[in-house]
Amino acid sequence: MPGVLTSELGAVETAPGPESLAARAADWLLDAVAGQDRAAVAISGGGTPRLLFQRLGTRPLVSRFPWPAVHWFWVDERLVPPDDPDSNFGLARRTFLRRARVPADHLHPVRTEGITPEQAAHLYEADLKAFYGNAKLDPARPLFAAVLLGLGEDGHTASLVPGHDAMAERDRWAVPVIGARPQPRVTLTVPVLASTRHAAVLVSGAGKRAALA
Repeated sequence: MPGVLTSELGAVETAPGPESLAARAADWLLDAVAGQDRAAVAISGGGTPRLLFQRLGTRPLVSRFPWPAVHWFWVDERLVPPDDPDSNFGLARRTFLRRARVPADHLHPVRTEGITPEQAAHLYEADLKAFYGNAKLDPARPLFAAVLLGLGEDGHTASLVPGHDAMAERDRWAVPVIGARPQPRVTLTVPVLASTRHAAVLVSGAGKRAALA
């Protein structure tokens, strides 16, 4: 299956391959944060965005991207150490954050060590609210400038698994996900993911054709 980027208003763009999908996603992200003095971006992990992250870490993108304006959040995270191969934060740090020399205070990963999933979710929610400056989301003032999601073969996005209680959560900003996936995770909830000016879903791989349909 060719790469697919779905974005605002149900727009669907196809790319002939993973590299061109990554290039299009990088352009989309640049457009989403352009001209802003302070912007929050929430990104996913996994195989599909890896090429995008590698592209962000190349010299042309490092020089063009407005790094001082952007704060980075994660749509979900496994409770593994940051240097674990399964860490979404670790993937971003290895592929582009270090190369771009993003300041530590612009990084907002989920705390994953020495903590329970419930505690991790509460701390992450507190960080989100502190950045936003309010405990209640205002539809007129989105939290994020851009949210970049992936799609699993089972239809999950972030760590929101179809049929899991986290899908129905409307009050909390972040929740633990235990049992639905092999590793405990923390995920942003639907209202928080929806609090964004721009959103896109990156999809690549034949195994995801049914989920995309």
